[in-house]
Amino acid sequence: MLHSMTSEPEQQIGVGTQDAFQRLWTPHRMAYIQGENKPTGPGADDGCPFCSIPAKSDEDGLIIRRGEHVYAVLNLYPYNGGHLMVVPYRHVADYTDLTTAETAELAELTKQAMTALRTASGAHGFNIGMNQGGVAGAGIAAHLHQHVVPRWGGDTNFMPVVGHTKVLPQLLADTRDMLAQAWPAN
Repeated sequence: MLHSMTSEPEQQIGVGTQDAFQRLWTPHRMAYIQGENKPTGPGADDGCPFCSIPAKSDEDGLIIRRGEHVYAVLNLYPYNGGHLMVVPYRHVADYTDLTTAETAELAELTKQAMTALRTASGAHGFNIGMNQGGVAGAGIAAHLHQHVVPRWGGDTNFMPVVGHTKVLPQLLADTRDMLAQAWPAN
């Protein structure tokens, strides 16, 4: 059930002592925690989301740009607003297995992503990289994807440190539209 945003915190009667803290509920994170949409195996037919996303419309798939060999898509569980990934269409796990054309286009879309994020949101810097293999932190190790995470001076505050919560100021659909409009012409 959707709830409208109000300026007054909702008061609930129940167990617990009232305190001065407001709660930031992020129920969408439960899907990530429980592994929703995670592949069941290493193959392209094992439920790989990176293989199924290109069949969707740009809006439904949160795709910002489609190239010939790779595409740019927003991360459903972003570290920061505008966090996107550059992903080859081909189901390939290891960077060394990319073709020359895939490698070149992955690099080019990464450069374009940086330009779009600077234009659209004034990003001051970026974290760019890929985790190769589950032991290296890849959430979906069977399909290579490069993260492009925009950063701003002062973007880290107490919320992630103390509350293990990221506050994102914009809905993913709105972020996708903003970046698609700011993406540089080829």
